[in-house]
Amino acid sequence: MSFIKFFGKKFVLIGRKQKNVGINMRKAKEKEKNKEQQAQVTTNETIQAEPQPAAENMTGDNTQKATDTAEQISTEAEVTTQLEEIKQKYESEIMEWKDKYLRLSAEFDNYRKRTLKEKMELTRYASEEVLKNILPIVDDFERGIKNLETATDIEAVKEGIFLIYNKFKDFLTQNGIKEITIEEDKAFNTDFHEAITKIPVDDQSLSGKVVDVVQKGYLLNDKVIRYAKVVVGE
Repeated sequence: MSFIKFFGKKFVLIGRKQKNVGINMRKAKEKEKNKEQQAQVTTNETIQAEPQPAAENMTGDNTQKATDTAEQISTEAEVTTQLEEIKQKYESEIMEWKDKYLRLSAEFDNYRKRTLKEKMELTRYASEEVLKNILPIVDDFERGIKNLETATDIEAVKEGIFLIYNKFKDFLTQNGIKEITIEEDKAFNTDFHEAITKIPVDDQSLSGKVVDVVQKGYLLNDKVIRYAKVVVGE
């Protein structure tokens, strides 16, 4: 009897424990379910709340983009206007410099042609003044030759020829022509003399010296225009 009571109490205790375990499990499940439902509600609220800020942000972005685009278009228009003004300015300057260049080129071409013409005329008529001054001497020679036909006084003829000769020498001197003279020591100078031959001399002091002048030499303003042709002793 006592054995039955003992096991009966055990079974009662076991039953109570199982009942408590079951209650605890149900409470845990309900709690877990409540958590899931609360999380779902929170997720839904978040999803429902998100579109409105996104829309607001999108509207703000579109407004900012429109503002930036308008500013960019305005800036591009200003830059285009400035570039156009600069282009017109430089095109005007280019045309001005081109006109100046064409005028200067035409003036230089005229100057070149005029200078060339003057140079040709100068070369062609360079001796005009000299020839004009020599004409009176030619006149004297013609008169002298004419008088030779009827002249009977030889001395007068000689005097006339010497006068014409001296007049001609004066003319040469006036035009810078000067005769190359032989120095007293008769030294041969290659700057003024041209040896055409050599001859033996008895006086050894004349060896290498100028012993005769075959043709006179002349200077034009200290420039040799004809060397004196001489004979040199050896």
